Parts: sequence; structure tokens; C-alpha cells
Amino acid sequence: MAINPSIITRDLDKVAEKSGNLYQSIFTISQRAKQISSTMKEELNNKLSEFASTVDNLEEVFENKEQIEISKFYERMPKPSTLAMEEFMEDKVMFRFQEEEESKS
Repeated sequence: MAINPSIITRDLDKVAEKSGNLYQSIFTISQRAKQISSTMKEELNNKLSEFASTVDNLEEVFENKEQIEISKFYERMPKPSTLAMEEFMEDKVMFRFQEEEESKS
């Protein structure tokens, strides 16, 4: 997915239109951003754990170019909030209201 990492001005009416309420839309986007962030962090930690060293001596610690490249790759990725907003605006995020769920029970 090619996402523009730059800041984009959004029409708040279009954001609100998706859920019927701007605050509900923002809440949904923030929850999705947390999920994305958690997944990205887990992936990064798993990749970097391969390079983990048990050496505490600074003289024995060396620079690992692969580790640096992995870190730089994740730094260049769009932020989780940007990804979540794109997914939400493209109707790729499913959400439901808790009140509707409770009334069905």
C-alpha cells in the first residue's frame, strides 16, 4: 500500500460521515492506529531480537549494518495514525457500536 507520509488536510465532514459522528470516527481511527502500532512494534522487536547480544562489554559490541537497515526501514514507514486514517477513509476498517450490540442481546 503506497501511503503518502506527508501531512494531509482532511475534510472533517467526510471523516464524520463514515460513522455519523466525528468523535466516533476519530476514536475508531485511534483504536486501529494502536493495533497497527502494536503489530509494527512486535515485528520490529522480532527482527531485532535476532541481533541481540548478551555481551555487556562495550568494546565487544560492534555495529551491525543489517540491524541499522531494518531500523531505518521502520523509521521511513508511514506512521500508524496515517495508515489507520487511510484504511478508515477507504472503508477497510470494520467497526460497530456497543449500544447496537447490547440491544441485540
